[in-house]
Amino acid sequence: MRHGDHRARRLITRRSALSAGLAGLATLGLAGDALTDPPRRAVPLADQVNVAVEQVYSRARNRPVEMVTMFPKNVDPRGLPVCLMLHGRFGDARDSAGGLPAWLTASVAARRIPPYAFLAVDGGANSYWHRAPGDDPMWMLLDEVPHWLAQRGLGDRWGQPFAVSGISMGGFGALLYTRRRREQGHPVDAAGVVSPALLTSWGEMRKRRAFVDEAAWAELDPLRHVDALGDVPLGVWCGTDDRFIRGTRRFIARADPEVASTTPGGHNSRYYRKALPQLVDFIGAHLGTGTGTSRR
Repeated sequence: MRHGDHRARRLITRRSALSAGLAGLATLGLAGDALTDPPRRAVPLADQVNVAVEQVYSRARNRPVEMVTMFPKNVDPRGLPVCLMLHGRFGDARDSAGGLPAWLTASVAARRIPPYAFLAVDGGANSYWHRAPGDDPMWMLLDEVPHWLAQRGLGDRWGQPFAVSGISMGGFGALLYTRRRREQGHPVDAAGVVSPALLTSWGEMRKRRAFVDEAAWAELDPLRHVDALGDVPLGVWCGTDDRFIRGTRRFIARADPEVASTTPGGHNSRYYRKALPQLVDFIGAHLGTGTGTSRR
């Protein structure tokens, strides 16, 4: 999946005005019908004016979920392309923020990458981003998120994210999302995963009680469906002391990603702080250059 020189980067601009979800950054609201109601105003996270937190109702998940939008400081957020950031096991959308807004701001200010935004949504504590009875976070990502983004003037003209990323369980989900987008005929431009939760045995996965049986896990396991990702540019980061290093190395050998980084570190925030700034630049370098640009 290695690629040659990228085409010139381009920032996707749109005339649509940004809704109050990002422009106001005022009071937190609940959108009763996320597909039809206008978005209500969001609040900044921890007084960061470039991080908006709001609550929407997900029909796919049958519950309200939080949605966290992160964008570079000193950049007009109207029309920004969006990369999904999928959280890890027992995490949530707020956990995904971390240092991302600062790293994104720094890279854009240094002109290493064009501006874009990250979007994180609650996917469930132990979901692996796949369907369970009464709860389907992957449907939320594929069907509802584009509506929410379009309402807020983000994403492409259909509100579609141009890329996806994830940490741990979110890395598993990001690779599954990449596969599903390709199956829909609208592949992403890039996918980046940090410490992806790729296990090599059902015995280990069964302990996590996320899948009803081995067949259900095997049908979704990214290690068994590398070819289903197509030629999307991939970035993979994992610490050599991470419990998922074996599966990650096996994935790297099969997928031949554009970036394959295995350096000292564990499955913890200390390692993530090293890897995520690189992921920010990797995703930004593929804005408008990958396989998913045909819809724009």
